[in-house]
Amino acid sequence: MPTLNADDGVRLDYTEHGDPAGTTVVLLAGFKAATASWMYQLEPLVDAGHRVLVVDLRGHGAAERPATGVDMARRGRDVRDVMEELDLQGAILVGGSMGGNTIWSYVAQFGADRIAAIAIVDQTPKMLNTPDWPHGYYGYDETNVDTYFAEKIPDTGQGTPVMRRGMRLVRLLKALKGVDRTLTPGELDLLGDHARADWRKVIAATDVPVLFVAGADSELWPSTHAAAAAALAPQGQSVVIPKDGHAANIEQPKPFNEALLAFIAAI
Repeated sequence: MPTLNADDGVRLDYTEHGDPAGTTVVLLAGFKAATASWMYQLEPLVDAGHRVLVVDLRGHGAAERPATGVDMARRGRDVRDVMEELDLQGAILVGGSMGGNTIWSYVAQFGADRIAAIAIVDQTPKMLNTPDWPHGYYGYDETNVDTYFAEKIPDTGQGTPVMRRGMRLVRLLKALKGVDRTLTPGELDLLGDHARADWRKVIAATDVPVLFVAGADSELWPSTHAAAAAALAPQGQSVVIPKDGHAANIEQPKPFNEALLAFIAAI
């Protein structure tokens, strides 16, 4: 697996697939997930003629796992290091869950000059529910802003129960095999930083095409977040995938891939 070093020396990993001359699509996984979480997207993207880079940022897959010091700003800098080290221009960035807001961290710090388009997979830009944003994480509001994610990822009781997802569950188990569900103090710190962030102003200032994808049955937040986020973006659009949970690209890969490829083709 190819590697590169971030500006602080931490090793990041990636795999490269497809036509080196094709439009580059960079896939960034969600919290703790590895490159395998994109296993159902690789073949369709390669078949469409794209160069696909699947990146393990610090704390993911085969990349290094610093015990502390990882926050959303650092994740954005990791993306910067990947973009600059590989000299990516006109790239399409696709982020799942926390990987989506990692893209906004990168854009907030370094701009969108290297980016042709962005796709965000079931990630609300503001997890805290407030009167002006009712599209956040279920049960998370100003009364528990500092405690809700202090010990774990809370079970919301929303969405389709795991054992009733049929083939959706089979695909999840295959794509997320080996992911350690325990959370270290450093990972909890990152989760809290992620939960408190608000990326809406960044979205409003980013004038490239952005696709916001929501799973209709997401267990983390209402699917209304996609349309609400798209309304903030100068070139935003949204799609809600029926019978789909938070891991939208894994649980329902066929409609997800169709939506992503149509979005890319229209750029």
